[in-house]
Amino acid sequence: MTPNNTPFTVLELKGIPEEEKRTFTAILLVLKVNQKEARNGSPFLTIEMGDATGSFSSTCFSGNNTFDILSRNDIEGEVVALEGQTDTFNGKFAPRILHIRVLGGEEKQAWLPKLIESSPEDPNALWSELEGFIASIQHEKLRKTVEAAFREHADALKVSAAAISMHHAYRHGLLEHTVHVTRLAQAVLPLYPEVSRDLTLAGSLLHDIGKVLEYDGDRVVKKTQAGILQGHVILGYRIVRKAALQSQLDESLMERLEHIILSHQGALEWGAPVLAATPEAILVSLVDNLDAKLGMAQKALRSTPPHEPFSEFIPGLQSKLMVAPA
Repeated sequence: MTPNNTPFTVLELKGIPEEEKRTFTAILLVLKVNQKEARNGSPFLTIEMGDATGSFSSTCFSGNNTFDILSRNDIEGEVVALEGQTDTFNGKFAPRILHIRVLGGEEKQAWLPKLIESSPEDPNALWSELEGFIASIQHEKLRKTVEAAFREHADALKVSAAAISMHHAYRHGLLEHTVHVTRLAQAVLPLYPEVSRDLTLAGSLLHDIGKVLEYDGDRVVKKTQAGILQGHVILGYRIVRKAALQSQLDESLMERLEHIILSHQGALEWGAPVLAATPEAILVSLVDNLDAKLGMAQKALRSTPPHEPFSEFIPGLQSKLMVAPA
């Protein structure tokens, strides 16, 4: 235990100097466990654990009680009390696991809200802003299309993550990202009067709607079967087409709205079936990419210890991020 019996947060643990080996306790959520095999044939586990302030990976070898606990089929999503020793591997915080205990009952329920990472913005305010964007769409059938899509999937959209690890990968992350992209689109639209405002706003609001079917999980986000087999772009296309047909949106406008969904990933290698080929699709694709990358930067700014000038390597940016203020 720590001197005052208070468990460390992940951010606090990462803030301990690398050369200062310390034992610690922490209450954490088990996010992901993979079993692998060493060169000598011995099994070992790679474990990702975290709380609302961040996460880390660690390794656990066979032959002890901790390995048996962490190799359980149902361990992902469980809350554990961890005793460990600070350590690093390849420049990343990777503590040694000394002892682990799975929490249950009231103890587990008391800790869960403190462990699940959520949007730093108020989800109720975000939802209210989203509804305001929908109401501002002047084209009646286009507005009804957006309303129909959100009406069917509102509950999931309000809480869903936008990804497993890349950007806005936390509770309410999809709602935050959707509002941010629509804010950006609305800010840019006055510069390009040739671009349809209503179609751009509709596309911005709906571009990632398929993620409500791609991801599932309240504590640990995973891909659904449909998410694996089809992906959010195709799932979103289906949701939007259904809503457009219900709203009797004319075929030409429906096709242009569907094109925004199909092309918003921006590149074929990123999962886009087609490249953006209308002014509105180009705009939505670019502001989507802008918010995704700045979302990664915002997360790094929140989760990097104050004394560190750079974050850990961010795959989506292909770089570390300088977090020291300018």
